[in-house]
Amino acid sequence: MADNIHPIFDSILSRSEKEKMLHQKSCVLWMVGLSGSGKSTLAKGLESVLHEKGYLTALLDGDNLRSGINNNLGFSEDDRYENIRRAAEASKLLANNGLITICSLISPTEKIRQMASGILGDLYTEIYINCPVEVCEQRDVKGLYAKARRGEIKNFTGIDAPFEEPANADLVLNTAENDLETSLNDLLSFVLPKINYDN
Repeated sequence: MADNIHPIFDSILSRSEKEKMLHQKSCVLWMVGLSGSGKSTLAKGLESVLHEKGYLTALLDGDNLRSGINNNLGFSEDDRYENIRRAAEASKLLANNGLITICSLISPTEKIRQMASGILGDLYTEIYINCPVEVCEQRDVKGLYAKARRGEIKNFTGIDAPFEEPANADLVLNTAENDLETSLNDLLSFVLPKINYDN
């Protein structure tokens, strides 16, 4: 670290003080899976339900981040790693201010997910949105798989870039077998005990 940088983390208000004020336990819900698996749909659904219940949340979506803070990154292995590193650091700042932070990011490799987990520590909760590439491609809600098949998009996860299934996810939601309502209810049942301040 450069000599002229002096972090003040030890003297700012703590996460526990922010959680007490908001009456919620903060965490980072790291939702991973292929494009088209349902990550963003479930993340938006969860955010909406939690908002209705009075929880303060922040949602970091991969496409949103790439249109702003990460707009200088491509899809090389190094750029993907940096994309997730920045997302993890931003999530840590939000969660340390008491927010329930929902991240919707492909996070394609175990190395990348371990890096995010290392940054976030006990804040990190991994949720795998499990959906086979064949089903994601049938949905192709953004038309990305078709472009990747035509060679218009390079390094597309699931086509010409790898996706390693998480081996130790805290929760697995199978969106090929279950509908949105079922998956969202299962997600909510898992999340609510984690963020309930009175637990």
